[in-house]
Amino acid sequence: MSKEIFLLNVSGQDKPGLTSSLTYVLAQYDAKVLDIGQANIHDTLSLGILFEIESGKKSAAVLKDLLFKAYELDITAKFNPISLEDYENWVGLQGKDRYIITLLGHKLSAEQISSVTKVVSEKGLNIDSIKRLTGRLSLVKADEYPRSSIQLSVRGHIDDKAEFNAKFMQISRDLDVDIAFQEDTIYRRNRRLVCFDMDSTLIQTEVINELANLAGVGDQVAEITESAMRGEIDFNESFKKRMGLLKGLSEEVLQNVAKNLPITKGAHRLISTLKSYGYKTAILSGGFTYFGNYLQEVLGIDYVHANELEIKDGALTGGYIGEIVDGNKKAEYLKEIAAKEGIAIEQTIAVGDGANDLPMLNLAGLGIAFHAKPKVKDNAQSSISSIGLDGVLYMLGYHDRDIDLVEKELAEA
Repeated sequence: MSKEIFLLNVSGQDKPGLTSSLTYVLAQYDAKVLDIGQANIHDTLSLGILFEIESGKKSAAVLKDLLFKAYELDITAKFNPISLEDYENWVGLQGKDRYIITLLGHKLSAEQISSVTKVVSEKGLNIDSIKRLTGRLSLVKADEYPRSSIQLSVRGHIDDKAEFNAKFMQISRDLDVDIAFQEDTIYRRNRRLVCFDMDSTLIQTEVINELANLAGVGDQVAEITESAMRGEIDFNESFKKRMGLLKGLSEEVLQNVAKNLPITKGAHRLISTLKSYGYKTAILSGGFTYFGNYLQEVLGIDYVHANELEIKDGALTGGYIGEIVDGNKKAEYLKEIAAKEGIAIEQTIAVGDGANDLPMLNLAGLGIAFHAKPKVKDNAQSSISSIGLDGVLYMLGYHDRDIDLVEKELAEA
């Protein structure tokens, strides 16, 4: 017996039992549901049901009964017949590559969304779904930490991913919006290790500069830093010179700096959520273990790898203990931790702001430049410049309700 395929589109005020009522009608005629999807915006429902039914009397009767049920429910129902050829072409799209595009900002404008979706359209890609990840914004009450994020699930073939991503980077610069572009693989859905730079990432300061100012050598340390940035001396040489200038600084000063570290907005929210969902976390820093260990205790970080200050008789000697942690060493530590935890490199995330973070940002499955300089942003896979560190959670696909649930459970514990 021949079959017919119909797409039922329903819209109207959402109410309990609506989906149950419509699928009950379909069940009376032994209809086979081929696909179903639903979205709600401002209590308004949009529901689609793709179904197959026997041709003839059954198909005519089910359409009539569905229209009558829609009338009873005070909703609008429309039908579109779908040819077998169109259906099979649609099924064939399952083999196409899938990508996730995440938009982040204080608020998202129509221009920002239009520019991103135009790039998607020009490449012949199909948007399968659009999902809001952040809570609803009040237009009356001021939000002390406004943030907005949506996630696009996209399907199709991209010949040049670098060129595709470059277009997003340009939109990001022009329209002040963060855009993360990721392949939707099993690794993206199963990240397990997040590694952070410390200075200007987990904390909103550069500790060595703060120590230098307290030691009265701020200008000299700044001059060495600038020389390193100009490429006149390498990181290791600049590190040794700056350390030497800190000689004699008391440990009491270090304690006061540690207790008053300005932790970056969103860091507590991010780390507590990651811990709750079973992620491992690490600080990989060219800064100092003295401060990394403090953050480890405050935030609950699993690993800390940084430079160890040499302290004798309650004061800095101007030296250090062990190897210098530079950019390449950070990448090595990321590998070591992943291997120890049995985590694939593709399941790792690295977050940092400086050029010495690029080796680990480019090694990780997802590298995120956080409030970074243009050179770092241009060479990283993704970036966050508009909101706090908890923006990482939206790149992982978490919704505010998932995050709020963790915070509620922690508050009640």
